[in-house]
Amino acid sequence: MRNLVKLTLVGLVAVVVFQLFTQRSAPPVVGSAPPLALPDLSGQHVDLAAYRGKVVAVNFWATWCGPCRLELPDLAEFRNAHAGKCLEILGVAEESGREDLLALAPKIPYPILVDERATALDAWGVQAYPKTFIVDPQGQVRKVFSGAVTRDELEAAVTPLVPETCPAG
Repeated sequence: MRNLVKLTLVGLVAVVVFQLFTQRSAPPVVGSAPPLALPDLSGQHVDLAAYRGKVVAVNFWATWCGPCRLELPDLAEFRNAHAGKCLEILGVAEESGREDLLALAPKIPYPILVDERATALDAWGVQAYPKTFIVDPQGQVRKVFSGAVTRDELEAAVTPLVPETCPAG
């Protein structure tokens, strides 16, 4: 009888954990990009909607995440190679201390948005870092990379989407 009670409790806990996990996990983003408006490291408000007309790579990452730190040089090289073109990278820092972000900032040539309360994760379906979304000039998510992304992968995903001319600003 005692083993039956233990087995029943274990089964009940498993069901509850499964339900919590499936309720928290959002499907991968497809179609229109969810809203994204957060402060950058200097406190300036940055809104993804302001980049309409450009291709934007939205990269969710954390300072303590090994694969995130490994992809930073490729992201920086990609951004530097395309400076002045119709594209941008927005790095969304999650679960990271301000001091750690400030220490890495000199190596990152694109805006670092600070999501202190992790408000963007659910809408974007982010469950692990790094995760990068390629958003086209019309605001549609066209490609999602789970795990570290390379410069070559970014080139292949972004190049066909970059418009000939950019909106002013």
